[in-house]
Amino acid sequence: MESMKRILTVFFLGASLLWLNYLNAQPPRLDDRHDRRDEHRYYDEKYRDYHEWNDREARAYRMYWQQRHRNYLAWERANERERRDYWNWRHRHSDSVLRIDIR
Repeated sequence: MESMKRILTVFFLGASLLWLNYLNAQPPRLDDRHDRRDEHRYYDEKYRDYHEWNDREARAYRMYWQQRHRNYLAWERANERERRDYWNWRHRHSDSVLRIDIR
């Protein structure tokens, strides 16, 4: 009986260590892909590029909601589909098209 307890203890300990290793090896979710060094940098899966969130991007994001004739939704509260729609719109609307001051 004592050997059975040891076998089960080793099994569960090993399984829990493997599970923790598995969780750490998972890639980030698609909507959370951004450089961990810079929390204001977001990855656009479709165009495979990064966007830095700064004042210029915040102005463009406000213009996006104005053109849609909808109430403003903070970026942090937007779901994956809304963020993807914004990045699609943003690729069609450069700073020069939006007449955002480029310095």
